[in-house]
Amino acid sequence: MWKWNWPNAAAIITFGDVRMKILERRPPEPRWPAFAASLAVGFLYYALPEQLTYGPGWLLLVITALLLIPALLSYRMGNYQLNEIFGYATLVVITLALISSLVQLIIRLPGHKDPPVELLRAASALWVGNILVFASWYWRLDGGGPNERDRRGVHTDGAFLFPQMMMNQTQKQEMGEQCWSPGFVDYLFLAFNTSTAFSPTDVPVLSRWAKSMMIVQSLISLATVVLLAARAVNIL
Repeated sequence: MWKWNWPNAAAIITFGDVRMKILERRPPEPRWPAFAASLAVGFLYYALPEQLTYGPGWLLLVITALLLIPALLSYRMGNYQLNEIFGYATLVVITLALISSLVQLIIRLPGHKDPPVELLRAASALWVGNILVFASWYWRLDGGGPNERDRRGVHTDGAFLFPQMMMNQTQKQEMGEQCWSPGFVDYLFLAFNTSTAFSPTDVPVLSRWAKSMMIVQSLISLATVVLLAARAVNIL
């Protein structure tokens, strides 16, 4: 007789009084948090003043939704290569939209063309969007991406050194984390700390591409929080 123990996704075979665990894997990582983050960026773009967007404000939200639908369908059908193509396309689109709006805001800033209230609204939306976009990139790139992490079952190597990766096997078993792998919330926490503390806090960064991306994220956060918000309240 055999059964699946889904909390750790372990297949257990029982022969009389003998029980053998033949496989220990975690369930696939849910994709809805990353999809929700991409849609949230679309809503934030819609909330920006018209002069800071290219085309109608709802355009990014529609394009994002049109890209996420085939990404979800291809994942459900097991076509992971197509899923990654649409996933990367979505991130490229929302990243370009975020950068273009930030550039427009910086260009308009010296001319005092926008009222302080609109600048505060734009800076807030861009700051939150910055967190969501970079969290999505970290989630998509680390360890080969979510599909590769699901295939391996246990996350032991990547661009970031999460605390769970430094535990020995005994500690992992005691905490029920022997099949631990980072999810989108872990990368969101990392991106949030990068934008607020300008450092990864409890997660050391190992790879050069991740260090480069975190530098860019910190610079964007610094520009929006210090320069733009300060101008909006007439400090500068």
